[in-house]
Amino acid sequence: MKKISFTIILTILLVLAGCSSPTSGGEEDLRKVTLMLDWFPNTNHTGIYTAIEKGYYEDQGIEVKIMEPGDGVSAEQVAASGEADFAISFQENITQARASGIPLVSVGAIIQENTSAFASLKESNITSPKDFENKRYGGWGSATEEAILKAVVEKDGGDYQKVNQITLGATDFFKSIGRDTDIQWIFQGWDGVEAERQGIQLNLIYLKDIDPALNYYTPVIATNEKNIQENPDLIRNFMEATAKGYNFSIEHPGEAADILIKEVPDINKELVKASQEWLSPRYQGDAAAWGIQEEEVWKRYADWLFEKGLIENNIDPEKAFTNEFLPDGNQ
Repeated sequence: MKKISFTIILTILLVLAGCSSPTSGGEEDLRKVTLMLDWFPNTNHTGIYTAIEKGYYEDQGIEVKIMEPGDGVSAEQVAASGEADFAISFQENITQARASGIPLVSVGAIIQENTSAFASLKESNITSPKDFENKRYGGWGSATEEAILKAVVEKDGGDYQKVNQITLGATDFFKSIGRDTDIQWIFQGWDGVEAERQGIQLNLIYLKDIDPALNYYTPVIATNEKNIQENPDLIRNFMEATAKGYNFSIEHPGEAADILIKEVPDINKELVKASQEWLSPRYQGDAAAWGIQEEEVWKRYADWLFEKGLIENNIDPEKAFTNEFLPDGNQ
């Protein structure tokens, strides 16, 4: 799934300085809230669509408008600037942002572990990052992605300069793999599940198996520090309803899949059903409650980046996330 690079850092900082968080329409009963997705709607987002369908946001006095990122505009950019109240992001992107002085904060983990992997066709015999040498890697072209790719190839004894990188942007994995690329970075819960449905055999190198530091939270729900300071009740209400949506999706994956299909009628219906069955137990995983994040996970990943010279400034992990707005945040 698509991840976004931080290529306009100065622009974001300037906009952030001059923008305030969106406010309600005053006389309207429901406060308007905007959420930008990281990619097209999929089962990472089911809890949000469920909360809309079930009226959980309305119960909290808010109306959620979902936006999708456009060309050259990332979810992180609009969340940092205040053009959106919330964004679906990733721990790796928030870490890069904070290392660059952009005050994004994760307010909830959608999934408790990193389910992403480097994927290649079985017949390619790519079984380790060293095998990426002289192969075509197709990606999003983000700084975060390139930094991680370089680190894992070199850790495995490979020469990163020998990896032929191709920027694909948003593309269909099944149209590009084996034709335009040899390796791509996918989420098992979406493209991996679809490969199994189609009977396509893949070699999967899970990032969490390469190094414990790479078992980070992805995706997460992000906002900016100014929104936290000025609108804590709004964030608490939004996360209360969102948590309820994900908890429903955990307990009722079939019905939750039907809700996503209803809300996004053009989506691959059979994939949604299979993906939801795979993903629902992983939303909360071994955590005490959905959304909970641990400081050690943030620190471990940031230290890994800093020690490898992949970020110039290390971050304070305590400021990168908060459990404060989760209904079970004290667990």
